[in-house]
Amino acid sequence: MRVLGIDPGLRNLGWGVIDVQGARITHVANGICHSDAGDGELAQRLVSLHVQLTEVVRRYQPDAAAVEHTFVNKDAVATLKLGQARGIALLVPAQAGLVIGEYAPNAVKKAVVGVGHAAKAQVDHMVRLQLPGVAIAGPDAADALAIAICHAHHLQSAGRLEAALKRAAG
Repeated sequence: MRVLGIDPGLRNLGWGVIDVQGARITHVANGICHSDAGDGELAQRLVSLHVQLTEVVRRYQPDAAAVEHTFVNKDAVATLKLGQARGIALLVPAQAGLVIGEYAPNAVKKAVVGVGHAAKAQVDHMVRLQLPGVAIAGPDAADALAIAICHAHHLQSAGRLEAALKRAAG
């Protein structure tokens, strides 16, 4: 199964693609969709993110996607703009017919690092340990790979539960 992880951001939207075979996780690709303030008004920036992320989905053909929940910060305007970028992060995989998992930042950190309040550097380090030799495009791409890894763990757990329920019923 190929999983696309997306770390929403209006200026930098991180993405990471992994392949999952049983308990084995391998890196496919990662990157950052950029939408600088110089790209014009908000609508044009969102279009730019949509176009770039659509190309990622077209190129790597994921089977599933996962997106991080938006955290609310003190700046309501910034939170609202981040929410709009998150809308693009949900829309693009949905348009491709993918089922999308959504995870809180603490859940991602707990799945990858083992603690819910891990620092970004710890997340980056653990992603590199789980994906040896990976060249990460930046912190947003590292977060996106962590989101994909979190979703892979969730899918594996759900598959084991489903198998156990079938065994118990039959």
